[in-house]
Amino acid sequence: MVKTEDFSSMADSWRDVFERGRLIPPPGQMVRRAVDSHLTQSRGVQLTLSRLTAAHRPKETSEAEPDATYQLRVTFFDRNHQYFFGRTWKSSPQKMKNNKMTLNEILYFHTSLRLPSNVLVLELVALSTRSDGSEQALGQGFTVLDLFPNKTEPQGDRRLNLLHGSPRVLLHPLLKDIVDYSDHLKAINETHLECVLKAHPALASMMHLLPENVLVSSSENIPGLSPSPRGDALLKPMLLKMLPFTLSRLTISLQPSLEAFESQVLQLINADCQNTQQSSQESSLKTVVIQERRLHVGVHNGWCFIDTPQIMVLEPLCSGVKGRVDSVSKHNSQTKDSSAGSLAPQTLGLRSNLEIRLINHQAIAVVFQLEYVFSAPIVRETMLSATSTSRAAFLQCLCWAMLCPFHEQPNWKGEEIQLVLQGGSKPNPLGLMVYSSATTESTAPLSTSGTVQDMIKFRLSPSSEKMTSSPKTSVRTKLDDGARQGRSSSSPTLSQNDIHEVFSPESPWGPKLSLSQLTATSHYPTMSNSSSGLPWQQSSLHQPSLTAPVQWPSHAAPSLRVHRHAQNTHTEVGSVVSSVPHLEMDIQPERDKTHLLKHEEDQLQELPFIPVHAPVITVGVTTPSLSTVSSRSSLAHLYSAGFPNIADSRGQVAEVLDATEPVPFDPHREEMDPLRENLLVFQFLAFTRMPVVGNGPEWPANIYFTFQFYRFPPVTSQQLRLLNSDKVQQKASESLPCVLTSINNDGSVNSDSPGLQVQFRVDDSFLKPGEKHWFLRYLALHTMHVDIWDSESLLLIGSTAIELKYMLRHGKMAVQALHELEVLTTDYVGEETLQTGDASYNPSTIVRGRLHVRTGNIGGSQANLSRRTTDRLQSHSHIIIPHEVTGGFAGGSLSTRNILQLNVKNTAQAQRLQVQEEHGPAYRGGINNSTSFSWEKSKLESGHRKLQCMAAVHQKEGKKDAYKMTHDGTKDIPLTIQRSSSIFFDDISKAEGISNMLCHAITTPHQLFASLGSAEYMEFVLKNPFNSPQTVTIHINDPELSVITNTKEWQYFKELTKTPSLLEEDMFHLEEGALGPKVYLRPKESVHIPLKYQSFLCDHNMSSTQGPSFLPPSKSSNVAKKIVSNMVAAKTIKVSFKAENGDPIAVCQVIVEPSPHIVDQTFRLYHPELTFLKKAIRLPPWHALTAVGDMNAEANISVRCSDPNIICQTRMLAPGEAQDVHLKVPGSPSPNIKMFFVMIFTDKWMAAPSQIWQIYVHFMERVDVSCITGQRSCQSLVLRGRLAPRKVKCFSSHPQEIEVKPGGVFMLPPAGVQELQLKVQPWRAGSRFLYVNAVDVEQTQLVTAWLLCLNVHRPVLSKAFEVCVPVSSGRGSSKKITYVNPYTSSRTFLLHSDHPDLLQFKEDKFQLDGGESYTIGLRVASSQSAGSVEILVYVNNLEEKTEETFCVKVNYF
Repeated sequence: MVKTEDFSSMADSWRDVFERGRLIPPPGQMVRRAVDSHLTQSRGVQLTLSRLTAAHRPKETSEAEPDATYQLRVTFFDRNHQYFFGRTWKSSPQKMKNNKMTLNEILYFHTSLRLPSNVLVLELVALSTRSDGSEQALGQGFTVLDLFPNKTEPQGDRRLNLLHGSPRVLLHPLLKDIVDYSDHLKAINETHLECVLKAHPALASMMHLLPENVLVSSSENIPGLSPSPRGDALLKPMLLKMLPFTLSRLTISLQPSLEAFESQVLQLINADCQNTQQSSQESSLKTVVIQERRLHVGVHNGWCFIDTPQIMVLEPLCSGVKGRVDSVSKHNSQTKDSSAGSLAPQTLGLRSNLEIRLINHQAIAVVFQLEYVFSAPIVRETMLSATSTSRAAFLQCLCWAMLCPFHEQPNWKGEEIQLVLQGGSKPNPLGLMVYSSATTESTAPLSTSGTVQDMIKFRLSPSSEKMTSSPKTSVRTKLDDGARQGRSSSSPTLSQNDIHEVFSPESPWGPKLSLSQLTATSHYPTMSNSSSGLPWQQSSLHQPSLTAPVQWPSHAAPSLRVHRHAQNTHTEVGSVVSSVPHLEMDIQPERDKTHLLKHEEDQLQELPFIPVHAPVITVGVTTPSLSTVSSRSSLAHLYSAGFPNIADSRGQVAEVLDATEPVPFDPHREEMDPLRENLLVFQFLAFTRMPVVGNGPEWPANIYFTFQFYRFPPVTSQQLRLLNSDKVQQKASESLPCVLTSINNDGSVNSDSPGLQVQFRVDDSFLKPGEKHWFLRYLALHTMHVDIWDSESLLLIGSTAIELKYMLRHGKMAVQALHELEVLTTDYVGEETLQTGDASYNPSTIVRGRLHVRTGNIGGSQANLSRRTTDRLQSHSHIIIPHEVTGGFAGGSLSTRNILQLNVKNTAQAQRLQVQEEHGPAYRGGINNSTSFSWEKSKLESGHRKLQCMAAVHQKEGKKDAYKMTHDGTKDIPLTIQRSSSIFFDDISKAEGISNMLCHAITTPHQLFASLGSAEYMEFVLKNPFNSPQTVTIHINDPELSVITNTKEWQYFKELTKTPSLLEEDMFHLEEGALGPKVYLRPKESVHIPLKYQSFLCDHNMSSTQGPSFLPPSKSSNVAKKIVSNMVAAKTIKVSFKAENGDPIAVCQVIVEPSPHIVDQTFRLYHPELTFLKKAIRLPPWHALTAVGDMNAEANISVRCSDPNIICQTRMLAPGEAQDVHLKVPGSPSPNIKMFFVMIFTDKWMAAPSQIWQIYVHFMERVDVSCITGQRSCQSLVLRGRLAPRKVKCFSSHPQEIEVKPGGVFMLPPAGVQELQLKVQPWRAGSRFLYVNAVDVEQTQLVTAWLLCLNVHRPVLSKAFEVCVPVSSGRGSSKKITYVNPYTSSRTFLLHSDHPDLLQFKEDKFQLDGGESYTIGLRVASSQSAGSVEILVYVNNLEEKTEETFCVKVNYF
């Protein structure tokens, strides 16, 4: 047996590191702000302190203390909350030399608080010695270093000016939220600090050894880090190897006994609860009980825990008995029966071994923490009964201990280790307040103290020595079973079938618990100090659990400070006895150990996935059109409104096309149309209302539209009023269309111009060369999505789609077509599932109305603009043939700028020569016949001609005096012809110019129009120009353009594009680390290189404003401007073909022009803010996805998303089963909208998407409401003001079910708070989603949006009735129900029905005296079909609380 001393005397090295590493945590508001900004991942930073220059120091220091040394101190500071945190780093003291101090210190730290408010405060301190020998520190100035300006990565050299005063001035209230302190504090002249700040990603490998926000130098001792021979171990951190160890036979003994110890703790807690609460008759029931006993085991290096501590559940054990005791006697009296004492537990033990990993370092410690889970009842004043079953669970650390196994020569192998459990207020690595008792406060060593102390005993051995007998991890949950109370609890057994192995790759050394498990129901017996009987007489039934060990969530335990906060937090539990379900280690029988070892590393098998909720169903994919046909009376009413006609350039009405008939598409005929201009017209004429549950018959009153046509900007229309016709008599069974009319600025209706007309002009000036083919294809295949919004509440009414193929003119002057489109929306309604507790939402499509739209296309000729040659001769060939260079060098500049501009001519222009000083006089004086030189004329002819040319050029450009040169007449040096050449030519510029010219000569441009998700195939003809074989390397500077190296993929694209070229197998050679694939070419050989461009990314920019636009109403049409949005980015990609020596032999310049893509389906999803959206969308049938009927489409289905931050995938199910697309979208704050595209491919090589979905996700504030049908429930919301005052009005999606107070317009002050009252009275049971918008009525902008998640239950029925009504009787049936007032006083009652269309009351309101009866008159409407329906009748009071609920079952026969 090894008896260890107290840690204060045995672990000096760990103690030194622990004392140095103590820090102050950052403010909680700062941590929450970082989490809200999605800054959860810590990043490493390196700060290099170079030199400090202090030319002007305070005179009292420089004169009085000439031998003073100086030190630099660095601390973290949060300027928003004026809070210093972390640990102050101090440099080594040194003297000033020439008013300069060379630091050359490198600091490292890592932090996740990458906020602009997180800064470093650097202070210069003068150190001197007082007369009494103590050290005096006097501040000499300070400065502030911004770490993350605008949340960017730290980088760059900094020169910081020092400021007068002390850093304590930053705590002044006037400096709160100040970004630049230099405007408020005076700087010290000529005093600055030079430093370099940059990111250091290499720290990521050792962040578990060092806590966040701790500044350490390169020479700091960090246990677990291997020392570096260069002296800087943090520059490239190398970790020490972690060794596996096993903790076995762990027991804890508490003094004087386990029973007395726990009784004392419970008495103190109960006494504290009684002192803090008012005494009442139920005080005896307000007792605290012990829920669970836990042991935290973690490895600490003096700085932090190197891994999250493991949490084990301790079992009470009897002395001398192996096994667990399921029954422990506890009495309130001080005496106990001697017979029960033999069975009383004496110690707490661990039923299994524990695997930990240690580092062979003297400062590594194993820390043990004993933690109790207590449960206390909660009684609210609002509860009807004081005997409430709600309880709260809270955690408390009772004691702790630690062991440094490598501090000295280890002699603990195979021996039992004893540690003294510590307590009280001493600093501990847990950072917790620890329970204090007489035994835990004692710190004397065990060997010298005569007192008996709390001890923990265990054995520690390397795992390799016990590999054959190490236990395996098992996970179980314990459930109470009242039917098995008769079973003996003294020696419970666990069968083999009750154990299921679970191996978690994230937690291989033991199970862990999360605080969220405290909210579960009781699955474990409790121990109470006030129970009269045996508190552990409940037996437990062991059941298998398929839940893996739970990790601490990142938001719950980012550091020890958050863990400490979690330990002192109580969570309310709505169960009779609150408890914590736990995970534990279990010892398997000996006969199963070999079998478990064999399968320890096996991969877990995934169970079949069964979705809880039905996926979103695609709407309108298989149907050819959403168009309907109105009656003749509706059409007559529509055309009588006087809408403007669509006429051609000659004034004749455009030819009308039938929108219900198919339209042929002839691309050649459309491209050769002599009318080059297309004026595309959209006329929104009218809207037909449909009855909507929860809204009145006049809803909506005002609407607006949003849509996007081709690559024009998104259109948001102005506000339009729906006008009813009073002259036309409307039938009850038919809804006439309401004419749309624009609204003037003063709010009046513009009746002179009915409808809304939007025009888009597309001509040769708008289209790029070769784009017309794609535009015509867009019209032929595209369906334009249109959203219809309520312009007052900004709520979505519905969506529809317009087929654009009816805008093809087919050679005619002008065409038009009338569309009557259904406006659809998706409603998610869940059935009531009280028995299972699952939330099941079933989407259903609802028709909100019909939109009447007229489309047209007016052709026109463009004046003074002939047809472009690029359109007439546009080649659709996929083979790129380089142009042969047959001409010579024609002169010109060799600059890069001019070379790139000459895309057609292989020419260059010579550059001007620089005048040398020997020829200065000739240049300044000009070149003429009278000019003479001192050297031979034969040697000057070449230079003479060049000087003449150069002078002429400069005179022409007006730069005759550009060069100021001097000439010494006494020196006449003759020059040879070779020397003249070297003087007049610059070799470097010449080489660069020639290189650019040659590169341009071998460059072949190729333009392609790319759309989202579609692959563009091309073949480049590569020729070897040399007479020797070459291995050419293909290098591409953009990953979206790639070389097709797979032979099958190459063959697929050749057949798809019908490219007549040879196919060669195994053509490319791929090497690791190479710039690209390599191809072997024989001398003068030409090969076709297959290339593929495909982009899945596009621009997701959306209009920041929500609401109708404020376009001035006028009779003229609205013509949109052109812009590129929601498309792939335009770019130029360079493909270089390099020979073996690295020189390019050919260059292909691919010019990518964006082209709009086709959107087949649009979804709008609503989700709570700042949470992940996980949604499944059901794919349509395969014959609808594949245009050619590919039978293997099911096996080749794949999906891609245009946003790389969104996870999009599909799972292959059984053949014949439906398949879903699963989305995982990160959340955003309310009321943001996120838009992205999902591409669905049905071919193996993803040549072109079969479907493209546009998905909008509206993020809203979530409000959960639980209510009962027919009864009003109240809910409060908080609306916060912004920077400016606003006039706000709140709207709900179902005004008849949700009433918002205040209902009118109110003023929201800046930074103010307005409380909103919601009165919810639903009429259908189940789960539903409703919406509430707060709208700025002046700017018509959305301020805040709420998502109401209703969980509506059916009421308790008082009586049930049955009524039989004949079908098609036309009269219905009248019945009576007698109701008696159960109160003794007079009351007023209200009557409601969940089917007001089938059941009506004679009186909706009546008043009765106490005990008086009343006959309720019912009128049941008739029906045209047989069947039965259940109608609920609600009798409510004036507060809309349900008094009685009757069920009337109507049978139609």
